[in-house]
Amino acid sequence: MPSGDRVRSQSAAGAARESAAAESALFHDGNRALQDRFDGRRVADALEARRRVAEFAPDHVALIEAAPFFFLATAAAGAVDCSFKGGPPGFVRITGPAELEWPDYDGNSMYLSLGNILANPSIGMLFIAFDGKSLRLRLRGQAALVEDAARIAAIPGARRLVRVAVTDIFPNCPRYIPDLAGGAPSAYLPRPDGSQQAPEWKGRDYLRDILPRDDPHRV
Repeated sequence: MPSGDRVRSQSAAGAARESAAAESALFHDGNRALQDRFDGRRVADALEARRRVAEFAPDHVALIEAAPFFFLATAAAGAVDCSFKGGPPGFVRITGPAELEWPDYDGNSMYLSLGNILANPSIGMLFIAFDGKSLRLRLRGQAALVEDAARIAAIPGARRLVRVAVTDIFPNCPRYIPDLAGGAPSAYLPRPDGSQQAPEWKGRDYLRDILPRDDPHRV
């Protein structure tokens, strides 16, 4: 191939990759680079198409509003933070088809999470039950501080509220999550010989034939 054609071909391929990344709500160029390197793009696209939603389903609402805690990820100006947020079950409230809020309680006055939100409202949330069987739920969205005195006064211990306009809702299987109450490790951990139990989702009709070339459960 002449060098000019090769350059044009490489440019076209690069443009195609950038276009595909731009069309995805979940994936950026870094995600796409690794998906392509390890032959995972087909599975990633199928999971996004089948699993990612933009509004809460009833089971999402039930999980969130029963949760006594969640994990919050924030980042701004190179300061990346992951924080545990806890409260009585129901402290996180669903306030719209793709909106939720929770009270910010007394803390250590560092404002690591809230300070990041002020500088960059993009956040991630993870709801998880350590029972080895329940779905975990990942959320992405745009957060804002709410300082409505009347509403704050109605919530015991609240200092302010955090409201999130949720943009991406993505449930995950409970693979690798231990059952802490029962003291049992996940059944999906690697065995001494390196083999692993296959998760249910890899056998779904829209995934089983497109698993990566080196996937240990590909048949």
